[in-house]
Amino acid sequence: MKVLLQRVGAASVSVDGEEVGRIGRGLVVFVGVAGGDGEKEVQYLVQKTLGLRIFGDEEGRFNLSVMDIKGELLVVSQFTLLADTRKGRRPSFTEAASPAQAEILFDQFVEQAKASNLKVETGRFQQYMAVEIQNDGPVTIMVDSREKFQQSGSSPNN
Repeated sequence: MKVLLQRVGAASVSVDGEEVGRIGRGLVVFVGVAGGDGEKEVQYLVQKTLGLRIFGDEEGRFNLSVMDIKGELLVVSQFTLLADTRKGRRPSFTEAASPAQAEILFDQFVEQAKASNLKVETGRFQQYMAVEIQNDGPVTIMVDSREKFQQSGSSPNN
């Protein structure tokens, strides 16, 4: 499972011209689910998303998390994060989970994020979406749960 975090001043997502989600300062969280992902990947990535210190303090240093600033989250499913581009010119998506599995884990991610008491908005799963992002910095960070668990074999509590 992967999340691509973009620190934003504001963001919105629309489906068929209808705005379905809008946030102010916070994070746009693109979520890609791989085959074989499960609850431990969801828990790890929600904790990492909420706790990653990528917002500036009074001195401009990355010392604050989205929780610290009481920011907002716009969570959008994005299977293309699992693209394999090693061969040819057309990406392969064979590592992506089936839509049914991905939707379950995406929904778990959203529910766990909502438990933080931050404002959480979403796009619509498996829909063509237009996402408007006012990237702040720009700051864009990729977090891949597979790197964590393949390297350490440990639990997602770090």
